[in-house]
Amino acid sequence: MRIVIVGQKWLGRVVLDVCLQRGHRVLQVVAPLGDSLAAAAAVHSIPVLSARRLEAEHVPRCDLLIAAHAHAYIGASARSMAALGCAGYHPSLLPLHRGRDAVRWTIHMREPVAGGTLYWMDDGVDSGPIIYQDWCIVRPDDTAAALWKRDLGPMGVRMFADLLEACESGGVPAGQEQLAALATWEPAFDPKPLKSIN
Repeated sequence: MRIVIVGQKWLGRVVLDVCLQRGHRVLQVVAPLGDSLAAAAAVHSIPVLSARRLEAEHVPRCDLLIAAHAHAYIGASARSMAALGCAGYHPSLLPLHRGRDAVRWTIHMREPVAGGTLYWMDDGVDSGPIIYQDWCIVRPDDTAAALWKRDLGPMGVRMFADLLEACESGGVPAGQEQLAALATWEPAFDPKPLKSIN
């Protein structure tokens, strides 16, 4: 398959490796300049674009768009460039904890269970049809970084690999609509306590 990866950091880099190991052609990577995903793409002579917003003119026609730790806005016209769609990973059991700091909020709220969701991206934020979900136990002494490194990051890699395998065999999952009534949204996490008003 012809794939475009939008992402950064460890997850983006490892998903790039998985795509290449499975014999796919990565046409382009969209990542911040200086990021480890951009550096890995350069090693393989894959074109790298640094952009905060993507529309059709920024993305070549491909089979699959992958959003792996992507903080760039991927517009509808950009998503339309992928024949199969645009799949993103979110480290929560969507529709719970939509927003960019899901893992930090999971720890802050002392939730005993966390999870990850692979979903087809749409015009909303973390709101598209669910492709796969999995869960894990949150340990009492977990930090957001520890939970991500031990469980949620590798979980995302497995889900992307499962999606690639399904697409390779022609069984592209349609996804299941999220239950909007259960959706929660958390803002960017601010660890400072709120000041009391006297």
